[in-house]
Amino acid sequence: MILLIPGGLILSPMLVVMALFIRISLGKQIVFKHVRPGKDGKPFRLYKFRTMTFATDEHGFMLPDKDRLLPFGRFLRKFSLDELPELWNVVKGEMSLVGPRPLLMEHLDAYTPREARRHDMKPGVTGLAQISGRNALSLRQKCELDLWYVENWSLQLDVQIIIRTVIKVLRGEGVLVSSERPKRRWEPGFKGTGWEASVRPK
Repeated sequence: MILLIPGGLILSPMLVVMALFIRISLGKQIVFKHVRPGKDGKPFRLYKFRTMTFATDEHGFMLPDKDRLLPFGRFLRKFSLDELPELWNVVKGEMSLVGPRPLLMEHLDAYTPREARRHDMKPGVTGLAQISGRNALSLRQKCELDLWYVENWSLQLDVQIIIRTVIKVLRGEGVLVSSERPKRRWEPGFKGTGWEASVRPK
């Protein structure tokens, strides 16, 4: 936590510049907020930089992600800069620098008892899944990596994940635009049958 203070001071000029670019290119709402499950499944408000417009078609339906994602937003995602506001979640004690990534509230009822252990720790800004393939991984693979991290946590592991995260961010590796990922939707009725079973391809 102490390291976040000088780190925040160093990053603050860059955060201001990014906020100005977002304000100019995307409009008034600079930060995207979404409720996610934290430690023990307790809800918290996640902060990220906004990367897409709110553009709709002639019927008022939101356009596909690829049509709403502007070049600057794509740049932010490529280098994970849209995640920087989550450092405020870390300061507030809702997240950790390293841990399982916070998913959606609607997934909670679908976890098996073992899968629910991913909430034994605070969610992280980065994690083992993020340095092991990120969006290229299946839900099952992400879940297994999160569980392995929870069951084998150590300070040394966190340091290794942070170092590898920095390397991957600088290289812009492991990031896909939302519209390039497999399309999935939530389907109720799978309570206790597993995280992956709660999501079905469209």
